[in-house]
Amino acid sequence: MPMRIRIIGACGSGKSTLAKELSNKYGVSWYELDNLVWDRSAENLRFPVEVRDSKLVEILNRESWIVEGAHYKWGEESFTRADLILILTPNKLVRDFRVVTRFIRTRMGIEQWNYKQSWNNLYQMIFEWNRGYDREAIPRIMEMTAEQADKRKMIKKTQEVEIHIHAHLLKCRDRESLNHG
Repeated sequence: MPMRIRIIGACGSGKSTLAKELSNKYGVSWYELDNLVWDRSAENLRFPVEVRDSKLVEILNRESWIVEGAHYKWGEESFTRADLILILTPNKLVRDFRVVTRFIRTRMGIEQWNYKQSWNNLYQMIFEWNRGYDREAIPRIMEMTAEQADKRKMIKKTQEVEIHIHAHLLKCRDRESLNHG
């Protein structure tokens, strides 16, 4: 049964962790939007927009996928083509704690990350991106996904996700039964 999930949220909201867990549980490949934006062969090198967009289209054309990332100003088709849109909104202090913890773990070499984190990155994530996300991004995402309101879920705690996935799978099974019955 196809499964197409779009996970979005601020830094430290748990997007990657949730995507990995769902990928392992349901056997669906997951993709980080940051890896479509950033060419990891050099520091601060972006892929050309055409490359980024074509990679996203390639992913979205697959039968099943989990796409996660904070990005919303591009890739709007990831919302329209998703079966479920999970907007992660944990408490700001939880997000900040996760960002600081990840920073420490990567700086100490305990955890790998896609890029070398600097003090400037840490400041940006906590005081610019995360604060701006609540003020600007969430209202914009809600507006952008208004037509998909039936499949859009605001998630404070990741434990809520299974309820929505289970409901989605039941709906798909019922639809399939009607089509074949």
